[in-house]
Amino acid sequence: MEHHNNPTSDVMRILRKQLGNRIGDYTLPPPVFVAMQGQFLDVDLDAGVLRARFPVLERYLNPYDTMQGGMIAAAVDNTIGPLSVLVAPPNVTRRLRMTYSRPVTLEIGHIVVRAELLERDERWLFFRAEVHSPEGQRLARSRAKHWIVG
Repeated sequence: MEHHNNPTSDVMRILRKQLGNRIGDYTLPPPVFVAMQGQFLDVDLDAGVLRARFPVLERYLNPYDTMQGGMIAAAVDNTIGPLSVLVAPPNVTRRLRMTYSRPVTLEIGHIVVRAELLERDERWLFFRAEVHSPEGQRLARSRAKHWIVG
């Protein structure tokens, strides 16, 4: 996988190319990606892979002082979503399934999400994603099904 000097700029450039005249119909990057302080790490369109990192912030913690599962799912959705538009026409998430393996604590600092396109079947897209600690320990995994709207 290629590592670029500015992967976020690379992703935005590819999105502008993919969306063409429709770019004005979308808010890019999405406000939720910005609010979660997401950062793209690298993109490999040939392999259908996008990696992003998200900080673990105190405001994301649940009563157990671990990152709330919905925030982990939001990080996954904020990685699969951009990948989905990079590899296909505009589409929406129809199903997102999460499996959590280990708690995410403030001490790890950030999580890394690796999303991958598994298959395209007519208007359906199938993705998987894994969430890792900075040291590479798997924290969660996900499967998603998207529907191409156009």
